[in-house]
Amino acid sequence: MALQGILSGDPSKSSKVYLAIGALSLVKAIAVRNDRKRFRRELLDAGLFLGIGLALRQFGKLKAQKRQELESQLPDWAAAAMRSESARRGVRSVAKRQLSQSEPEPEPTLRDRARGVLASL
Repeated sequence: MALQGILSGDPSKSSKVYLAIGALSLVKAIAVRNDRKRFRRELLDAGLFLGIGLALRQFGKLKAQKRQELESQLPDWAAAAMRSESARRGVRSVAKRQLSQSEPEPEPTLRDRARGVLASL
């Protein structure tokens, strides 16, 4: 999974998922302890998932702390406006407009269309 995908959203919720998967992998490793190869693989998976879960938990705490720190520097009226649903909708609409203004796809040339026709035969 891409790092951006892991860190987006709420890291504290994601950390719980990774910790749960790590715990299940650990239980699975214990269940297959007689097969050395599978035991090592499951133990490695468990360690990786538990490590990512703990790192995400720390990241979530740091993110919440930074958010609190930034909100404490804002005036009360600005912090309240930032939390309102209308402000969130406004930010979403601006973001959608910005993202939809990407450059249009160039039209395929005659050569590209001919290749497409030949490839479909």
